Amino acid sequence: MALRAKDLMDPTVLTVDTETDVLSCVRLMVDHGQGYAVVTGGEHPISGIVTEHDILEKVVAVEQEPAKIRVGAIASHPVITCATELPMDEVAALMAQHRIRRVVVTRHDHIVGMITARSVLAMFRQYVDEIADESSKEPAPSAKAGPK
Repeated sequence: MALRAKDLMDPTVLTVDTETDVLSCVRLMVDHGQGYAVVTGGEHPISGIVTEHDILEKVVAVEQEPAKIRVGAIASHPVITCATELPMDEVAALMAQHRIRRVVVTRHDHIVGMITARSVLAMFRQYVDEIADESSKEPAPSAKAGPK
């Protein structure tokens, strides 16, 4: 049976409102051990995503005050999403195509989980381990004696 997004997603997704200031968002990210926050509110159910990279590039590197900047102003968008039933090989292809490390898993426009590059790597690691186990169980090919 092929793995689907729902099988590897993390159901705990950090979300913040578009009006949350960057400093508060960073504190939430640290408290939850996450490198991102999905931004909600506004015209769409998912307004954007704020990552560590966004904060470094759009706030810290340009010497802005994080308490005065709203996450809605620095969020990356559009956010790439996938359905819970999407096969994981397609999720991985989607991530590669868009050059992203996170995909929000949705069901009927509601956030239900997050797939990260780490979860994709873990899936492939498990797959490689299974292949290694199977190949170690196979008997070694016997050496055939050739003509002398």
